[in-house]
Amino acid sequence: MWKFKPICFIIALLVVMCNFTNNAQAHFGVITPSDDIISQGDSKKIKLETKFIHPVELHYMEMEKPKQFGVVAGGKKTDLLGTLKATKGKAPDQNKSFTFWETTYKIKRPGVYTFYMAPAPYWEPAEDCYIIHYTKVCLSAFGEEEGWDKPVGLETEIIPLTRPFGLWSGNTFTGKVLVNGKIAPNTDVEIEFLNEYPGAKTKINPPADPYVTQVVKTDANGVFSYAMPKAGWWGFAALSTSSKKIKGKDIEIGGVYWVKTIDLQ
Repeated sequence: MWKFKPICFIIALLVVMCNFTNNAQAHFGVITPSDDIISQGDSKKIKLETKFIHPVELHYMEMEKPKQFGVVAGGKKTDLLGTLKATKGKAPDQNKSFTFWETTYKIKRPGVYTFYMAPAPYWEPAEDCYIIHYTKVCLSAFGEEEGWDKPVGLETEIIPLTRPFGLWSGNTFTGKVLVNGKIAPNTDVEIEFLNEYPGAKTKINPPADPYVTQVVKTDANGVFSYAMPKAGWWGFAALSTSSKKIKGKDIEIGGVYWVKTIDLQ
């Protein structure tokens, strides 16, 4: 029996390494609009997709219908949950299809529109916890720039301190993290590039795992910053643990914010 022990050890080591790699993948809630800046002459009908994904690896998770989905504009919150439709997709490296949700929204007047989503809890066996990522994205219509720094009132959220549209690649995005309306110091913020989006020309190929997810921490005032080196959609996920539990298990809550950059023209 002794001669089989090295083989057993190698198999066990490979299993551990595989689990470690899977655990290292960062989850992100996603809302992507078909346009983040609406100008005169642009289509006023915006298509929005909401997904649950590892953005760089393009590994999608099956997504139940969100618990909340809506928009805040002009200080008014509008429920759009009933407009969401289930859609099937398939990632290049996944053999099975996944469910995501989409809708269209017609811009009727100038304004800043913040779309938000609260998903159904997602059970992650590898982390032995549930995951709920409260996700936001902001767009500007017809030159209006008031209101992008206002909270929605989610359990946790990122309040942008940088205007979240009209960003060049290389610009720095700064945000403040709130949990239950209070600043969240020393909080991990994971950052990833969405490796697939409308109009994408190139994808990134990280040379090693640490390049997949960038990590910064908030300071004593709950503030963080990160300079985005490439054109495309960038997601920021501020992670903490909820004071609540589901079936006795912890809940990882994430305040997620998406911004788009383009290269200098």
